[in-house]
Formats: sequence, structure tokens, C-alpha cells
Amino acid sequence: MKDQVIIFDTTLRDGEQALSASLTVKEKLQIAYALERLGVDVIEAGFPISSPGDFESVQTIAKHIKSSRVCALSRAVAKDIDVAAESLKVAEAFRIHTFISTSTIHVKDKLRRSYDDVIEMGVAAVKRARNYTDDVEFSCEDAGRTPIDNLCRMVEAAINAGANTINIPDTVGYTLPNEFGGIIAQLFDRVPNIDKAIISVHCHDDLGMSVANSMAAVQAGARQVEGTINGLGERAGNCSLEEIAMIIKTRADFLGVHTNIKHDEIHRTSKLVSQLCNMPIQANKAIVGANAFSHSSGIHQDGMIKNKNTYEIMTPESIGLKNQALNLTSRSGRAAVKNHMDALGYTEKDYNLDTLYTDFLKLTDRKGQVFDYDLEALMYFANLRDEDDFFKLNYLSVQSGSIMATTSIKLQCGDEEKCEAAVGNGPVDALYQCIYRLTGYEIVLDKFDLTAKGEGENGLGQADIIANYKGRKYHGTGLATDIVEASGQALLHVINSIYRADQIAEIKERIATV
Repeated sequence: MKDQVIIFDTTLRDGEQALSASLTVKEKLQIAYALERLGVDVIEAGFPISSPGDFESVQTIAKHIKSSRVCALSRAVAKDIDVAAESLKVAEAFRIHTFISTSTIHVKDKLRRSYDDVIEMGVAAVKRARNYTDDVEFSCEDAGRTPIDNLCRMVEAAINAGANTINIPDTVGYTLPNEFGGIIAQLFDRVPNIDKAIISVHCHDDLGMSVANSMAAVQAGARQVEGTINGLGERAGNCSLEEIAMIIKTRADFLGVHTNIKHDEIHRTSKLVSQLCNMPIQANKAIVGANAFSHSSGIHQDGMIKNKNTYEIMTPESIGLKNQALNLTSRSGRAAVKNHMDALGYTEKDYNLDTLYTDFLKLTDRKGQVFDYDLEALMYFANLRDEDDFFKLNYLSVQSGSIMATTSIKLQCGDEEKCEAAVGNGPVDALYQCIYRLTGYEIVLDKFDLTAKGEGENGLGQADIIANYKGRKYHGTGLATDIVEASGQALLHVINSIYRADQIAEIKERIATV
């Protein structure tokens, strides 16, 4: 155990806090399944006290995830801890993660208490959490700026109270690697009961040193690293877990530690998180960026031809980045599609074959040949849709000129099909006017993005929108070879989410009045 570094993923908690629109319960569960398949040891599923939606997400994930330990966050407040335990009790085993600020500036200006009070609150929180589970993690928020004497006192007291994981966060990304590693080393030297807990680290990237600080901590004895897929998170983000995993794998001979991560799942997990969170990955991002394994220099290319190890310290295949195959046409059957998905590493739990095959046939009619990356895009999009969508686009016709555009649609609204036509500044504007009229929703678009999925002029177009409705933001995605249709699907994705939210609110209101 002493040579294993536990991987604690907080994509669904700290990572989601940075998104422009909240994830749905279904989207969070998809990501949780991917994290479980990746081999993540602990999944921090959310902050249950923060909202009914977060409570439901944590509860749903705790119910379905079996291989990874599901964790929920709570402040050092009794009600927080009780609600966290309530959301997690459907799991066979779970972790409660409670925290309190420990730095001088936080204690003085945020908590406005004495340090003795803070220690008392931390101890009480750990003891309360131990009433529900024997797996309790305690975090010293802003530990990177906490005087070492105070930090040692807090850590010793939390361990005595029953915490078996102690997290040392560099909450504001302030420390340097040798400085942060030194903090961990001093804890091992000065805290008498340190051997009774696993020391964890949670580093932010405000100065671009989250991964370096985390690795310095590992070298100093920390045996849990907290972070997110693609480095998502507050402000400049968190430590990128895919980078930590590949550093430990690539430099195993030097570091002498290992993880339980299944490295060939990294690329797929990264892509899924990017897609569902609507957070593109920068091209030069380490490990998972589009340029991570590209070589442009003639000197580099010459070396690669002679021996790939001259300029590649790891292979694309090591993170699950496979060559994209072709040979899928309208004549390909379900078995062929399933075979390609199997080769890409997907299981039947990841997608619905009937839905995927139907979408595949529609695409082949328009595109002819379909690539593996098309299949993946179709799978992601299909997983975003619900079978019970109230609004569905049945027909679309567009006439566009240099000045104005006209769009006609047929929209399925429950059991009724409705028709509408509108004129707009462009085809997308005209289409949106049709949808607004038929659905009756007044929506404000905050963001509209179009990106190409795949290659060539027949590649799929993906539309991503952030829409504001009654003060809440929604993310919608649409995918089609026609970008106008993709734009319409993205808006309908949002409107169906709003419709479901309204239906749930009405049901709760009726129950409350009974």
C-alpha cells in the first residue's frame, strides 16, 4: 500500500464548479462510469448540501458505482455532514470529506474565530462523520498558507478524532514545488500520529504548478493526489489527473510508486469530460491535447522514422489513442458497428446499440463512409438525449440568401406535430424563431459555438450553446452534417431540459400542497 498513490477525482465537484452550465444527473453519472472504468480510486461526486440537484447526483452515483469509492464534500457543519451521509447511504461503503479553513487570513477574515475554535470545529466534524462511516477525510483549506505549527496541531487533532485521510490543499495555487514538498515533509517529521492516516494533496493551478506541487508532495510521502480530468476547476483549474497518472507510469523507475489507473482509458475519458462539460482541450495540453503526439519539425520527423523513442517518451496507444479506421458504410450491419465500438474499447453499458445504429444509418445516407471518430461523436450525442424528449425536430427546410433566410419546421410536441415558418437574419436565427414560437419558451443565448467533428467537408458539425432561462444556465449540444440542424438540436436539448425541470417542479409543488 505504501507504494500506491491513491487517485481521488473531483471532476464532478471542484471541476463542475467552473462550468458555465451545470451538468445534469445523467451526464454526471456518465462521467462517473467513465472514471470507474479508468480505475479512479475515489470519486468525489458532489457537495450534497449545496442544492437538491447535487444531492440527487451524489445519491444516484453512490447507488450505481461499485468499483470506486464514492465521496461527498461537507463543511465542518453538522447539517452538511448529515446531508452528505444521507445522500451516500445507498452505497455499500462511502467516504465523507469534511473541511475547514486553517490559514491565518481565512481564520481571521473569513471564519472570524480563534485558531482553538477552528480546531474544535474540525474535531467535532470528524467525530460526527465517523458516526456514519469509518472512511473520513479531513481537509485543511488553504494549508499552503497556514503556519506550519498551526497546521501540525490541526492535522494531529483531526487524526486523533478519527480521520484516516488528511488532505493538504494548496487552495490558491500559491506555493512552489520545493516549498510545498517541504510542508509535507515537515508534517511527517513533526506530527506524532501521522502514520495513522494517508496524506493527500489538492493543488490548484493559479501559477501553473499544480502538477509539479503534487509530484513534489508524492516524493515527500503523500499517497493520495486529488485532481480532475483535463485540469477542470475553480479559476485556473486543478491538478490534471491524467498528467499525474502518466508521470507516475513513465517515471516509475525513479519515483518507485504506482497507481490503479488503466492508462489506455485516459484519452476516452478526457474526450468524454470535454464533450459533456463543453470545455475544449487546448491543442498543446500535455497527454491529451491534439498536438501531444504530433511532430512537425523535419529533424523530429527524421528521428521518429528511425526510432520513435527519439522524441516520444510515451506512445499514443498507452493512453488509448488508437488509429482511426474506415470501412463503415450504409451496408454495414449492427455487428460491424458493434465490432468497431468493441475495438475502440466501449462496452454495451456505454451506449445503446439500437440508437447508435439508427443514427449511424442516417449519417451514412448523407456522408457515405463513416469513420470511428464519427461513431464516437454519435455515441456522445445519443447519450445526451433522452427517450422521453417532449420536443423533437421532425422536418427542417431552409432557404437562405445574402440578406434574409426563411426556415420551415415540423416539431413533435408530445403527441402533437406542429408546423411553423419564420424569417431571420440567417438560417439559424430563423430556425430559433420557429422553435421559440412553437415551444413558448423565452430563452436568452449567452454563448453559441460551432466546431467540426471529424475531417473533410462531410465531417459532422457540433453546435454547443449556453442558454439562460429564469436565471439558470443550461448547456445544449447538437450534432449533424448540417450545421443548421445541429444548431436546432442544441436548442431543443436545452428546451427539453427546461421542460423536464418544470415538470419535476410542478410535481413537487403538487405533493407539497397535498
